[in-house]
Amino acid sequence: MSFSSTSPGAGTGMGPGTGQGPGTGVPGSGSGAGGGRHGASDRGTGRSSGRGVRPRFGFGLIGPRRDRHSVPLEQLGALSLPVGDDGMVIGVDAEGRPAVLGINRPTPYDVTLIGGLWTAQVMALRAAATGARVAVETGRAQAWTALAQAAGGGQPCITLHDVGRVPPQGASAGSPVVVVRDCGMRPPRGRVVSGPWQSVVTLLPYLSPVAPRLLEKSSLVGVQRVSPDEAAQIGRIMGLPRAESEALSTLADGVTLWCTPGDRQFVMTQATDAETGLLGSARRMD
Repeated sequence: MSFSSTSPGAGTGMGPGTGQGPGTGVPGSGSGAGGGRHGASDRGTGRSSGRGVRPRFGFGLIGPRRDRHSVPLEQLGALSLPVGDDGMVIGVDAEGRPAVLGINRPTPYDVTLIGGLWTAQVMALRAAATGARVAVETGRAQAWTALAQAAGGGQPCITLHDVGRVPPQGASAGSPVVVVRDCGMRPPRGRVVSGPWQSVVTLLPYLSPVAPRLLEKSSLVGVQRVSPDEAAQIGRIMGLPRAESEALSTLADGVTLWCTPGDRQFVMTQATDAETGLLGSARRMD
């Protein structure tokens, strides 16, 4: 809106902000014999009079007007952006592309990893990097203490708890939680289970008697190098092709076969410099 000084005139028309004069009653007109000093530029000639153009309060000066840009419908796909999945990067696949795990979910999510402590700790660090609070239930706190102290820059984003002593975490969309259960070959039934915005990762060092139950209820299963007999049993439980089952006994350190009910993928977890300095190089055995 423009503001300008006014002077009385003889006309009957009134133009807002341009004074009273023998105008036509059209906004912005009102020029005539009785016109006063106008603060706005003459739209017909582009000349300013008096004090010049004043900015519109709250809007500033009117900028240039240009033609709109448009794209034909058949070319709309060219504007797509290469946006990947949402989650934490757990490694790279066989083609070198990032493998992303969406660990923070609005629905219960259970993960079972038959593998080494090193991979579980990398997952805990990267889950904390996504903003999740990580609660570690473990019977070997000394193996996790350095990691818990180094993570979060002094903030308690990774907390350690004795087996069976994990308190309610109060997970929410703004504060998701990942519970890592490092409870040995026979983890007891946990007091804290998966729920909305609270995922549970259970680490098994080897295929144990409770493994079939955990594998069947898990949304995601990770398998690292195991013995040929264990590989055959896991293949039967998971319904793996023979070639993939046999490959489980020959996997290199840091390689995991991640399985869902509808997909399988070999992933190589590559540590960052900071992770290597804290955890050492990738290893299957602890």
